[in-house]
Amino acid sequence: MRRILIVDDSRVMRLVMRRIVESLGFEVDEAEDGQQALERLRAAGPPDAVILDIVMPVLDGLSCLRAMRQDPLLSACPVIVCTTKAEPEEIEAAVAAGANEYVMKPFTDEILADKLRQVGLIE
Repeated sequence: MRRILIVDDSRVMRLVMRRIVESLGFEVDEAEDGQQALERLRAAGPPDAVILDIVMPVLDGLSCLRAMRQDPLLSACPVIVCTTKAEPEEIEAAVAAGANEYVMKPFTDEILADKLRQVGLIE
């Protein structure tokens, strides 16, 4: 089964994303911050994709994304940044760090599904 790691410090947001992603046929793992995400990724290997918040404690999403892109095991894993940050500089920073897609909170089921489609995970 295809697997997605959801990384967000909000338990509610993780639950919302889990519901959407599981309804699309994915197995879901979760992490509360970037450090926990890197630990899970290195222990379990890369999932089919990561949905990554930016503003988190311990290790923020952009730092996590940069670490992923520098790790040969994780560098090719698709990452969808999912955040409340809407400023063009924030989007540019996420893309520069290696984000494959960018989605704004709040979002609909259809928007998240479309982002997964854009990274080639659903038809």
